Amino acid sequence: MSRKRERMMVPRAEFTSYYGRPILNPPRWGALDIAGYLFLGGLAGASSVLAAGAELTGRPALARAGKVAALAAIGGSTAALVHDLGRPERFANMLRVFKPTSPMSVGSWILATYGPLAGVAAATSVTGLFPGIGKAATAGAALTGPAVAAYTGVLLADTAVPAWHGAHGELPFTFVGSAAAAAGGLGMIAAPTAQAGPARRLALLGAALETASSAVSEKRMGMVAETYRSGKAGRLMTASRVLTIGGAVGGALFGRRSRVAAVASGLALLAGSACTRFGIFEAGVASAKDPKYTVVPQRERLAART
Repeated sequence: MSRKRERMMVPRAEFTSYYGRPILNPPRWGALDIAGYLFLGGLAGASSVLAAGAELTGRPALARAGKVAALAAIGGSTAALVHDLGRPERFANMLRVFKPTSPMSVGSWILATYGPLAGVAAATSVTGLFPGIGKAATAGAALTGPAVAAYTGVLLADTAVPAWHGAHGELPFTFVGSAAAAAGGLGMIAAPTAQAGPARRLALLGAALETASSAVSEKRMGMVAETYRSGKAGRLMTASRVLTIGGAVGGALFGRRSRVAAVASGLALLAGSACTRFGIFEAGVASAKDPKYTVVPQRERLAART
């Protein structure tokens, strides 16, 4: 005789928060300032790497474009960060100490090191003065550029925001890939097609890295990945994938023969990279506002340990 399954008399408990308030305080950063800071910083770092490679391979127009773009982008990135901080001296105060365990402290010193190098590299390239110093600055900017592109991913992942912390293993790779795609796109726009081969290849490599790392993180995050697929963040991330993949493929297939295709592909890559940063920012805000994205993963991790 089969035993009948007992009927549950008490409904399954649902988590709530006090008065429906978020468990975490949502980020109070301005979206335009911080997402713009993330995008422009990545563009600057990757542009310096592209410029150094172009200089080594005898592509002066691409090298000059990368150096000037790096200086303009890092200047805009720093201005956006200072604007969000409210007072310029707050950025200077972060340089009073060096704390290796703090991504914010390390990132501040990376910016303080990279900015002058990018400035000297651009100035010497445009004026033609002090070529030896210019080459040294170009090499220095290229060495620190990847750190500029990656550290903001580490910075976000180090917070308690579920959509950012849940992607801590992949977010720096996503940011580096997005930065490479943007720098490649800008190189395709600014340089003649005959010299833009490295830019097209960098864009393709960056798009592949960004797409792969994003897919891995969304699969690993479980339910928190919903924040990247719904609402404003979902629309931005969808636009990012379409623009980035389309721009990279378009540049690789048609950018060599058509100047119009090269410019269109470059613009798509820049727009796609910007959408990535704004989409990730919005996903983080959404995940902090909804208590379930904090509570459910915690319970799942606890159950897995016990």
